[in-house]
Amino acid sequence: MMQHKLNLVELSKEANLQTLVENRTAYTLERCELNVFETYSESYKVPLSFSDFVITSMLRGKKIMHLCDRQGFDYLPGETVIVRPSQMMEIDFPEASGQNPAQCIALAIDNDQIKRTIRYLNEYFPKATAGEEWSLNYEEYHFYNNEEISFLINKIIRICAEGSKEKDVLADLTLKELLVRIMQTQSLKTIGRTGNDTNHNPLAYVIGYIRANLSEKLSIHSLSSKACMSKATFYRLFKRELGISPNDFILTEKINRAKQLLASPGSKIAAISYELGFSDANYFIRVFKKLEGITPGSYQLQFSAL
Repeated sequence: MMQHKLNLVELSKEANLQTLVENRTAYTLERCELNVFETYSESYKVPLSFSDFVITSMLRGKKIMHLCDRQGFDYLPGETVIVRPSQMMEIDFPEASGQNPAQCIALAIDNDQIKRTIRYLNEYFPKATAGEEWSLNYEEYHFYNNEEISFLINKIIRICAEGSKEKDVLADLTLKELLVRIMQTQSLKTIGRTGNDTNHNPLAYVIGYIRANLSEKLSIHSLSSKACMSKATFYRLFKRELGISPNDFILTEKINRAKQLLASPGSKIAAISYELGFSDANYFIRVFKKLEGITPGSYQLQFSAL
């Protein structure tokens, strides 16, 4: 899936830097605080924590992030990491310099705001499966930005920096949508991952069916029947819980499978298109480029060059 990078934030003037490691610029609103961090010097094991839940996103450069006892991982532009309240982060900056600074944002959100948003969702937009509720999943803490998440984080940054009279109201509305989008993204990553999901969750069952039948013509009518729902209810619940329409999900899964096939030596684009149920190879190429940012041929060349 193509990563959606955030808009760049102007770097601080050298005279305004307080430190070369995690120099901080803060914008404080009623229910959140936006922090912009910049690092201009190679450094390691830099500690950082917040008392509130934090959404962090990379803007420039590279970090290696360590959370608790988990193995460190590369953290790059186009990616987001969520951090639970008071969790200690240790951060390495192996490539930071004056010519190549690392820059990221950390959006700390008031806990009451999160509780209100989740309570509202569970009351007015309950999940399809009885007993399941909306919640943040701290096991799915690192993910690529999709188009919606990058748009909303960019909007929050703009609201905080502009300082308009309505900034708290605008930020409040945007934060709620951002939290929803993050929970949808987490659900999309985890649904159907374990076999137990499919026994009681109709959407998980359908997800598993789609993944097992990518070469077939998959219609909303047949999928809604498998979920034991009307077409309208199935479409609405699918989009609400996973943040993507069933048709877009099918195309995304087909392209993910196409990437696996394209990595095999000697694979043919037309044959892959046919295998994945595309009636037209040109349509397959257009869909692939829209989702991945490059053509199947260019993607394939990346592997033949290795």
